[in-house]
Amino acid sequence: MSKYLPLFDGLKLGSPLKTMSDDKMIEDAKHIWENESLGGIAENNNPLPRPVVGLLLLTFLTAMAWTFPLFGQRATAAIYADYIGVYKSDPVQRVLNDTTLTSKEADERAMAMIEKALAEFPSKYEFQRTQHPITMSDLRIMEDQLVELQQQPGVDLEEYTIIGADIVLANFEGVYKADGTREKKQPWWDKGYEAAIWWFFGFCVAVIIAVKRLPPIDWKPDHSVAH
Repeated sequence: MSKYLPLFDGLKLGSPLKTMSDDKMIEDAKHIWENESLGGIAENNNPLPRPVVGLLLLTFLTAMAWTFPLFGQRATAAIYADYIGVYKSDPVQRVLNDTTLTSKEADERAMAMIEKALAEFPSKYEFQRTQHPITMSDLRIMEDQLVELQQQPGVDLEEYTIIGADIVLANFEGVYKADGTREKKQPWWDKGYEAAIWWFFGFCVAVIIAVKRLPPIDWKPDHSVAH
């Protein structure tokens, strides 16, 4: 088109499901549509096919359903709190100090011992440990910070998130606790894709606005005018 139609010029919200353009803008669009050849291509004014809309929704819902149980839950300090006690145990320390093993072999064998020991006791963090496996090097980095947090009275390790080499207080704002502070735990429904939902919503709104800026779908262009 030789004439650009600004997004907010002539915006009308009285009947958004029919059109979002005022009468003058609709007439201008009709004139351009019928009087310019558009490169010899004849474009009708039809609604977006419902199967296409359904496919878009199905794709989004499938992606959300697939990622919901698998990805996105942030690793918290509580997941690895039990690692420290087993890590400091004599059997594990003997393996780590075994001079007949290479450093890598000792670390791998010691971590296997820790994981085996933890597997013998039921834990609500079992699935999260599978989601966020760590190495002995990771555990050494977290050790001092975990011990320091465990020694502080009233600290809930589920409110502390692992970010790289640091364990930091999460930035969530949940319900108020008895002491008047806000709970810092990640909601169970927030698997890291809350932003994706807003982006999808924004995309749909932008598409609707763009489409509804055109003449209503009950108007059919006369292609004989410019062809």
